[in-house]
Amino acid sequence: MPEVNLIPMMDVLMSVLTFFILTAMALTGQAIPNIDLPGLTQGGKEHQLPEPLQIGLNLEGDILIDSKPVTTDQMIEAMQTYLEKNPEGSVILNADRQLSYSKVVKLLKEISDGGGGRISLAIEHN
Repeated sequence: MPEVNLIPMMDVLMSVLTFFILTAMALTGQAIPNIDLPGLTQGGKEHQLPEPLQIGLNLEGDILIDSKPVTTDQMIEAMQTYLEKNPEGSVILNADRQLSYSKVVKLLKEISDGGGGRISLAIEHN
């Protein structure tokens, strides 16, 4: 005994109905109103985030700030000074691609223990 399956017919009807609703909205000029999204403004003027502090970790395991090798204590001191001056600032770690992940995690932990709350790992697109 043949049966009528209504599900595909309902799908087609809903698609056609959606098409006509969208077309009617476009023709009558009704549109979704503009939404004013929150941005980086304070008091009506544009708020600029400070330049992030770039910390490097090369293949030899040297910690670099401004392309100069520093000790862990110097890095923590520079990071704390930066974060005191720029409370909204962030720290970016640029680690060599060939380093083992355990070395990167070790430095991330040292940065975190030194007070670096917002740490980002830099990546490079090929």
